[in-house]
Amino acid sequence: MWTRKELKDKAKATIKLNYWKSVLVALVLALVTGGTAAISASSGAGAGSRTVQRYTLEPGSQVVVTETMTDEEIDAFLNDVDYDLADPDIPAEELIEQVGIDNDDAPARELDPGIFIAAGITFTAVFLVALAIIIAIDAFLLNPVAVGTRRFSIRNLNTKAEAKEVAYAFDSSNYKEIVKTMILRDVFTFLWGLLFIIPGIVKAYEYRMIPYLLADDPTMTKDRAFAESRAMMSGNKWRAFVLDLSFLGWNILSLLTLGILGTFYVDPYKLMTDAALYESLRYGTPAPEFAAAGAYAEQVPVPPFAAEDGFAQENAEA
Repeated sequence: MWTRKELKDKAKATIKLNYWKSVLVALVLALVTGGTAAISASSGAGAGSRTVQRYTLEPGSQVVVTETMTDEEIDAFLNDVDYDLADPDIPAEELIEQVGIDNDDAPARELDPGIFIAAGITFTAVFLVALAIIIAIDAFLLNPVAVGTRRFSIRNLNTKAEAKEVAYAFDSSNYKEIVKTMILRDVFTFLWGLLFIIPGIVKAYEYRMIPYLLADDPTMTKDRAFAESRAMMSGNKWRAFVLDLSFLGWNILSLLTLGILGTFYVDPYKLMTDAALYESLRYGTPAPEFAAAGAYAEQVPVPPFAAEDGFAQENAEA
């Protein structure tokens, strides 16, 4: 049974032995999982306001000027003048005589509703296209990169992994399965979240090991990934949640340093701790802690995930 101390001690020792690459990969993961900006739109006018046309009146002429007025301003104006908005073609002289106002005070009329309908359709189309592009980038680029960062982290626990592992998914024969599995993970998590926050959080922890399983085994299928992650996290979701809470102090310090501490220590620390959790859940008790000035060769046993590419032999010879 794993403990937080075991996982964190191993993570800290690993970071020391491969510091800069650990920082780089943790930064990449932070960017692909939390750096995508949310789409937001502004209508230009505040709530309860409308764009109207106001007439600047001069003898014998009408000059239309578009401006924004709040509903309260429109109501106040209409209460002060006797003017039929449905007839905007009243000659200027007659209008001045009718309402008895100065040239700076002008009646207002609403724009054609068709303009708002067209603007709404255009905005919706632009929004949907932008959303489709973001989803495609997330599915075919960001998620595979996130899997690659997990590949780096689980290998880095037992050898000095190379940063090129981040591109693992793109070189893998399992790329399509990785894309499909990660999309389904995101969709299922989102849909469970719609049932209130708690089910979404529970499912997020249940699916937590999916990226590691995909990174660990090039033959991993969607069904196996979901089933194995569910089995690994059974009885461990609460403990994993407490593990995450144990980083709360570090996260606060990271905020106080404007993210500097997070980039250069906290994010790599959390990344490697999570990898150590995966190793423990899949392969048993984490390997012994590093000696004071330890080397990767001192850490045994080598996890079996690396055997397919000769990594175990390289580690044994190190």
